[in-house]
Order: sequence, then C-alpha cells, then structure tokens
Amino acid sequence: MVVDVIEGHRIWSSQYDTSPNPLLALETRVLGALLGEVAGRRILDAGCGTGRWMQWARQRNAIVVGIDACREMIAEAARKPGLAGRSALADIRNLPIRDHAIDIAICSFTLGYLPSVSAAIRELARVARFLILSDVHPAALQSGWKRSFRAHGELCELTHYQHSPGHPENNPEALGLTPVWRVEAAFDEPERAIFQAAGKEDIFETVRRVPAVLITAWTGISN
Repeated sequence: MVVDVIEGHRIWSSQYDTSPNPLLALETRVLGALLGEVAGRRILDAGCGTGRWMQWARQRNAIVVGIDACREMIAEAARKPGLAGRSALADIRNLPIRDHAIDIAICSFTLGYLPSVSAAIRELARVARFLILSDVHPAALQSGWKRSFRAHGELCELTHYQHSPGHPENNPEALGLTPVWRVEAAFDEPERAIFQAAGKEDIFETVRRVPAVLITAWTGISN
C-alpha cells in the first residue's frame, strides 16, 4: 500500500521507536561520532519525527528544538524526558524561527519526501549557521530500496522522490552553500543484529555492499 508521507507517518508514529530500523541505527552511529561535543549549542531537528536527534542532543546538554509536519510524531516526541514543548508543527520550507537563531540544523531522512528540496535548504540556511543533510543514499534507491514500514500486518510504502545531486535545485552548493564534509555510510557489523531481529539476516551480506546513507555538512549562505 502506497501512502502519503503525512498519513504514513501518522500510522507509523506509535511504533516508530520500537520497530527495528537499521537505517536510523547506522545514521546515529556515524553522525553521532561526527557531531562530537554539542553542549550549549542550539540544535534544530528539522523533520524531527519522534525526536530522535533532539533526544540525542539534549542528553549531551544541547539546547534543542524540533519541527515536523506530522502532529502524531510530535506527540510521540513530547512524551520523551525533557522534550515536551520543544517541537512545533510546521513545514520545513517555512520555518517559524528567526534568522541565524540556530547553531546546527540536522535534517535527517526528510528531504526525500519533498518533490523539490531547494526551498527547504534555503530555509535551513536562513536559520542555521551549520547544516547537516542526511537521507537514504541515491545508490540505495537506484538499487530498488523502498521507504516502507509494516503496520497491522500490511506493508506501507511512503511516497518519496529521488533527487539528482547534480541538479541545481537539489544541490546545496549551487544554492550558495559551502560544503564542509561528505560521508557515504554502509551497513556493517553493528547493524547485523537489527537485521536479525527483523528476520532479514539473509539479505544482510547483500545490502551491506550498497551505500545506505548519504550525510553532508554545509555552512550557510550568509556565513
């Protein structure tokens, strides 16, 4: 069943944090190491969902805020210690945040749900001095990977888009941002147990050969 991104996340919200998800585990492992010390930094979790990066940053004494377009996801985030009142229902392309108010904006597994990413990237650059953009690697999508989850015994595939990095509307550098670093991450032994828990260990050796997550870092347009 193919579902709209908002409706899909509404359905997914109650089980999002408990469903085995190797993509989230891989991204957290890799990006968490790259972020390093964040105490005292103002961090925006853009497309925060259930507040995964908000929670990670708050546990390390950062000042956190989040935005998401799914009310049910925000409600799940608000149940986590210290996150109540820290997120708002908003469109990533029209952030209710003043210019340069954020030190680091993390946009995790969100841009692929937009038909065009230029407006979102410009908004993130408007509010943040440093941007981290993370999503399913284009090579994984080209290999046939789907953005899906299982609910009530049915497989739900979320509507999503493949953005060519070379297209000016999808390329932060073409929009005036400066690249800082780029990481292409693939599954490794730390994620094997998640595949086992999901009953999918038989595909692990195949999928680990494909780049799974692309993470890039940028300085904003005005910096």
